[in-house]
Order: sequence, then structure tokens, then C-alpha cells
Amino acid sequence: MGFPLARWGCALSMVALLLVTSLGCGSHDSARSTNALSQPPSPKPATQPATLRATHGVIVMDDFESGSLTGWRTAGGGSGGWFVYTNGGKAPDPARSDPRVPFRLPNPPGGRFAAVADTNRAGTRILYRDVKLDGRFRLHLTAFYAGVGGLSSPPTLAYDEPHPNEQFRIDLLAPSAPIDSVAPGDVLVNIFATAPSDPDRREPTTVSVDVSRWAGQTVRLRLAATDNHGPLRAGVDDIRFEPIGPDANARIELPQTKDPTRALNLPVRMTEANALKALSAHADELAGRDELSGALLIAKDDRVLFSHTYGLADRKRRIPNTRGTRFRIGSMNKMFTAAAILQLVDAGKVKLTAPVGTYLPGYPNRQVATKVTIHQLLTHTGGTGDIFGPSFDAHRKQLRTLADYVSLYGKRGLQFEPGSQWVYSNYGFILLGVVIERVTGQSYYDYVQQHIYAPAGMTRSGSLPENQAVPDRSIGYTRPSPGPTAWVPNTDRLPYRGTSAGGGYSTVEDLARFAHALLTHKLLSPDTTKLLITGKINAQPGVRYAYGFFDARTADGNGWVGHSGGTQGINGDLRIYAKSGYVIVVLANLDPPAAQQITDYLDPRLPTTP
Repeated sequence: MGFPLARWGCALSMVALLLVTSLGCGSHDSARSTNALSQPPSPKPATQPATLRATHGVIVMDDFESGSLTGWRTAGGGSGGWFVYTNGGKAPDPARSDPRVPFRLPNPPGGRFAAVADTNRAGTRILYRDVKLDGRFRLHLTAFYAGVGGLSSPPTLAYDEPHPNEQFRIDLLAPSAPIDSVAPGDVLVNIFATAPSDPDRREPTTVSVDVSRWAGQTVRLRLAATDNHGPLRAGVDDIRFEPIGPDANARIELPQTKDPTRALNLPVRMTEANALKALSAHADELAGRDELSGALLIAKDDRVLFSHTYGLADRKRRIPNTRGTRFRIGSMNKMFTAAAILQLVDAGKVKLTAPVGTYLPGYPNRQVATKVTIHQLLTHTGGTGDIFGPSFDAHRKQLRTLADYVSLYGKRGLQFEPGSQWVYSNYGFILLGVVIERVTGQSYYDYVQQHIYAPAGMTRSGSLPENQAVPDRSIGYTRPSPGPTAWVPNTDRLPYRGTSAGGGYSTVEDLARFAHALLTHKLLSPDTTKLLITGKINAQPGVRYAYGFFDARTADGNGWVGHSGGTQGINGDLRIYAKSGYVIVVLANLDPPAAQQITDYLDPRLPTTP
């Protein structure tokens, strides 16, 4: 995740389905792999096909008044997420909506609710469902959209190409076709499509198409919006099938709709074996270009599925990286700090609602001491600021203890009213480390060693000073300027030692043990573990921050929790998929995104089911 440690959402009328894509702020993930084809959340379809017959002369394909997308599946790439909305003038999740253009769309024309896919940068969002047509039908639906910047209709749904692509289309697709294909042989019939000559806004309008040709067949109804030039916000409502002729037995069946197995320009969910095979080839390619140096481990339910190392731990001495190589992990230490604080909460020694001054009497700034709570420090909402900048550079070698950081930054005031914003704060996690020391009477390092590392079985993790020899600790390498410059050691950029905000070291095996210990409740009770990793505030599109963990899970529980770390010559990422049981650990001794490019690649390809 690219957050600092830088230098580190009536009988004949179905509820509206609204698809929104927009282009706006950047995000921490690469555009192609931010969202898997099955994300945002696709509720599990029924295991038995539903059979629908005509009532008052029509068959309503679905009813979304419950606010769910039961039976539908989603696909796409880039930014975006599906939500339920009811107010056409209010984005359901502002963090994932383009802030430059107000969210102004019709209220759901056919009911109280609509489903919305909203983004704040380039993306392709697809909603689809398989339908078996047992009879001859005419399909009716209501289409509408609001765009900015002019529509375009290249013959592709790719969003990450240089030419403008802003289009909304509704098709019947062959179920075996690539989910993002617009080829005539794959598209059985186009129901609706925007064109470059169309106006920027279309009010709800009914469109119809005869689908009798496919009587007796299963077809795929697909809604697709692509935008890299927008925003474009588009929707559909009132989807219904009208029987043609006197056939009283005409019906539609809604079979289980599966994740797509093929795509032209989007990542697809694969089998576990195929995902790992693709990952191996991708990692080899990156390593061959000297863009990956480190270690990679994929586990499931504490069983290692894939493990490999790449590149050199010491380029001068030609020492290779191994599974036992200790890599600096940057901000990943925050997970240990947050878990330690929650242990103290469980023990009754710390209260999340208490101001930090409760545990740090005499803290130099009264506003910080009296206003900022432990909860706000844990969620980066305290307004306590960062540690990096000119002051850090000037005192890098003198900052040896957590107390030294408080001496340097403690008089500083608040950047904003606590609780009013989310702004990543390394200093906030320094203060949490000081709280641990004051409450326990131990050093931060001793407490974490005894209460986090030891019970998790993490024998090769720590934060010893840089001037002490640590066996198998790699050298980090950075490129001082963009472009094809040589890698140089990052030694003169490192702090004296790691802190509660980051900067320690670990191995891929130790971090996998940490994930297993967390999921099996060796560190915290089940309820407190849930409290630790459950997102509490929007941090980036599709990602909420919990306590020392990012939470990128969807409403159905798919997705990951974890944390990354990165600065010059350092990059690491841990992603824990609690629902499916997968754990991805990547550590690298190169600049970001050396590790995250691996997790970003694998995330949309791994199976989502346990």
C-alpha cells in the first residue's frame, strides 16, 4: 500500500441498478489490479436455479428492494465498488466517488433502492447475470446516464489504454465469451450503447429488444461501463421479460452465475494452481528485469503453497536472498504495535476512549494530551502529524529511543481537530509505543518480543539498531533518481533503529506465522481480533483503516486485511484473506512497488471461495 512511511458502496418495475464509473484521484493500487473481477462484492447466488413465470403479462427478472444483488455477479478492473444507494444526489461512499463532479443522478426510477458502482479514477465495472429463456420473449429495460467530457466508443472495454474510453453498454453475451468482449461473435445482441454523438446526459428511457432467437438457451445479461475520461455514471432500471405469443408456459430460469474464466483486458479469478503458475511466471519476469529482489510466500490455512526467493541480499558480496533473509519491513510494524495495544485493552490497562495524556502525564502539548484518544492514534485520525522531514533528517542518528521522538516533536500542536480527518501519522504510532512502555514498565521492544513475537513463533524478527550486526539482514537498494539508474545501498538513509511506527525487520516465514497466530487467536481473543482488523474509517477507495491494519474486504467478506511498508530500498506487504484462508507475504530489498506489484498481481487472480 503506497501510504507513507515515505521517505514510508412495484410489480412491473424493478429497482434501479446504477453503474457509476468516474475518473479522479489516484490510488495506492495499480489501475489494472485494484479490483478483481469478482469485486466489488457479489453476493452468493442461490444454489438452485430460480424459475420465474409471468404475472400480469410480464416476468420481472429480479427485485432489489431488499437492497441486495442476490444472484448477480460483478467484474472489472481499476477503481470502483458496488453499493446500494437510494438518493440520486448523494454518493453512497464519498471516498470512492469523483470529488470534482457532484453525484447527480435520477433517484431510482423503479423503486426505493438502486445498486451503484462508484469510482474516483479510471476503471471498468461490469454487472452480469445468466438467464435461461424457456420461451420467446421481448426484453424491456430503462437506461440512463450522466457523463462529463464527451462519450467515446472504441471497440474495447479496456480502461488503461491511452485513448479515451467513456462508454456504457448493455448486451446479451454468450456465457462462454470473455466477460469484457465486445466482438460480434461474443455479443449476441446489443441492447443499449452510448455513442460519441450522444449528449452527455440521458434521462431514464425505455429500450426493448426481441430475444426470441435464443429461446431455450442460457444467455448472459451484461451491463458494462468503462471510463478513463469521465466521470460517466450510468444505470438501468425496470428489467423485465414480456412473453411473445400465447405460450402460457413461458418462463425464465436464473441459474447460478459463476465468476468469469476468460477476459481480454481484465484479470480473472483462476484456480489456485493456475494463479500460482501465473504468479511464478510474472515474478520471474520481474526478477529478470531487476525489478524484484526479495522473498515471496503464499500459504493457505497454515500450509505453504508457494515459496521462492529472488535476487541478492548483498550485491557487492553476491549473497542471495533466502527464505531466512531478514528484510526491513517499514510500516508493517504498525500491526504489532496495534495488537500490543489491544492486548493491554483486554487486560484492562488501556482504554480506547481515553486521551493519550491519561498514560503520558506531563506530555509537552496540552491539546494533544487532552484531546487525542488511543482510538484516534490507532486509526490515524488524531491530527498528530508525521516524523519525516527536515527535523528528522537533521537528527536521524540521535533519535535512538521513543522518548527521543517525543522530545523532538512533543511540543508540536495538532494538525486538525482529532477525529475530523484521516491523515497517515507515523508520530501517532510512536506515541502508542510510548504508551506501551509507560503502562507495562518494559521497553516497547521487550514487550513486543515477549507478547507478540514469542507466542507467534517469530524467531527472526526484531528491531535491533543498524549499528549492530544482525545475521542475514539484507542490504536495501534504491535508485536515487527515476529511470534506469544503478541500484545503490540505502544505508545512509536508515534511522538508528526501528520504532513502534515501523522500521524493524522480519522474514516471510515469520510474517506468515504472525498471520496464523492472529487468525487462530493466539494473540487476542476472537472478539478483540475482530475489533483489531475491522475497518473504521475510509482511507482510500475501497479500503478502510482499522487499528494498525488496512481492511480491503468487501461486504461478503472477500478481500484482505494487512499492512505494507515502503521507503527507499524497503518494500513489504502482508495480505491476510480471512475468508478464503490465503496469506500472501512479500518482502523486498528494493524501492516500492517491488513487493506490492506482486500482491497487486495475485490479489485479483486467487480464488475467493475457501
